Amino acid sequence: MTDLKNEIHDYWTNRARGYSEYNQQEMADARRTMWRDKLLSLLGEAFPEREPGEIKILDVGTGPGFFAILLAEEGYQVTAVDYTEQMLQEAKSNAADLADQISFKRMDAQNLEFPKETFDYIVTRNVTWNLEHPKRAYREWQRVLKPGGKILNFDANWYAYLYDDKLKLGYEQDRQRAKEEQVEDYYEGTDIAWMENIAKQVPLSPLKRPKWDLDVLKKIGLDCWADETIGERVLSDAEKINYQSTPVFMVCAVK
Repeated sequence: MTDLKNEIHDYWTNRARGYSEYNQQEMADARRTMWRDKLLSLLGEAFPEREPGEIKILDVGTGPGFFAILLAEEGYQVTAVDYTEQMLQEAKSNAADLADQISFKRMDAQNLEFPKETFDYIVTRNVTWNLEHPKRAYREWQRVLKPGGKILNFDANWYAYLYDDKLKLGYEQDRQRAKEEQVEDYYEGTDIAWMENIAKQVPLSPLKRPKWDLDVLKKIGLDCWADETIGERVLSDAEKINYQSTPVFMVCAVK
């Protein structure tokens, strides 16, 4: 295991409880419905004739289980993987009675241990940006995806401000705006210096996304497109204030 991979693992192990509490907030407010409705509308497009119980979904980097729980509630066959054991424990706890319906596995998103063409869908959120080998991850996701299946990747240029003065100013304005609007600053309570140190070592921080994602996905033979306004439909008002300079995007790819 590389030193960087160890550092990423240790950061998220340390962050697991706080991130789980954030997911619990999402589950308790309007974001639960907004995310569920968006996911269901996207999932219904590829296999409209099939019932949820017939569809296998892989949640990559499940963290505290937000996507896995939403999808299991709808009856999908859900497998949820994460590299951090503490995150999986939080996910199982958050899933409560649904935990037995979700297959939780500790696994590296960049080296999946599934046979090829196992899943109908792959969903992932806020994962790709902090991978050591994101191209390898996309190739792995393509490998385990069935023909006609779809990848739904939600992410953002989270630490691009470390490489762009304009984005740095925007990030600082977001922090000030959160204070003025008296909403929770989601960067407080996290070890920003630790995360920024990791962000400086992973390859995607300085790159323009989702353009990078689309270029890679096309090269490996997937049809793909991006929605750079998805955050307007799935984020809370407080999140929109926090992340105004760092909009969430969705990358969709079909095999």
